Amino acid sequence: MTFFKRIFWFLAINLAIIILITTIVSVFGLDTRYLTPNGLNLQALAVFSLLWGMAGSFISLLLSKWLAKKMFKIQLIDTPKNHAEARLVEVISNLSQQNGLKMPEVGIYASADMNAFATGPSRNKSLVAVSTGLLENMTDEEVDGVLGHEMSHIANGDMVTMTLIQGVMNAFVIFAARVAAYGVQMLLKGKDDSGSINRLSYFLTSIVFEILFGMIAMVVIFAFSRHREYRADAGSAKTVGRGKMLAALKKLQSSVPTKTPTNQKSFATMQINGGKSFARFFSTHPSLENRIKRLERGNF
Repeated sequence: MTFFKRIFWFLAINLAIIILITTIVSVFGLDTRYLTPNGLNLQALAVFSLLWGMAGSFISLLLSKWLAKKMFKIQLIDTPKNHAEARLVEVISNLSQQNGLKMPEVGIYASADMNAFATGPSRNKSLVAVSTGLLENMTDEEVDGVLGHEMSHIANGDMVTMTLIQGVMNAFVIFAARVAAYGVQMLLKGKDDSGSINRLSYFLTSIVFEILFGMIAMVVIFAFSRHREYRADAGSAKTVGRGKMLAALKKLQSSVPTKTPTNQKSFATMQINGGKSFARFFSTHPSLENRIKRLERGNF
């Protein structure tokens, strides 16, 4: 699939989600009920915020496996063609049994970067994908560490938990932004102005607050993302051995990661190697140095 086709599908899916949610809130009148001539109806606003915040997150979760296949152009392994593919399927099958999970789909995608990720709508409807760069540059023991990490994400239900946190934080942002915007509009009106607020100005102000509160929400979401990486490292250490997980992290530390393509950045939180960020609080992954130190100290 070409770059432009991937962009087309990405925009089409997001547009479909927006249309679906907009239709729902319009049918039930939730898009206007919270803003009344007498002020904000907080109960209606809370319902509106939860619907918008949670619906988008869960629709994205349901589509996550399909989107990953399209964006990364993943080749699923139905029948292994070589030793590397056969071993990949065998290790994941064994880890699935250890964790009491159904066998996930297994795939490979073309990338020079050493990386892998797990995604899917539930623990038993998941996908594990690894890059060609990882298979070409890591030893079998290092690959085991990576696969143990990704299977721990699935066993811990991290995809669903991440979706819940994102949905709750999205709802918080929508609710808080509209309350703050209304407060600003009331201050601008003045005590002697009894007319209704300017709706256009109100919604533009709410957008500004959504950006500001969104930054706060990102800090919370990314903090959980970093926490779950530590948990997945620990899970891998317990299932395949601490030595293998340490070896994998040290190999990642010694490599120079390539730049993540723009159309794959939405999957950054699911990859074992999240790269670096401009600030620690806005990083989806802890530093490899800290992850290695934790495992070496046995802090899991």
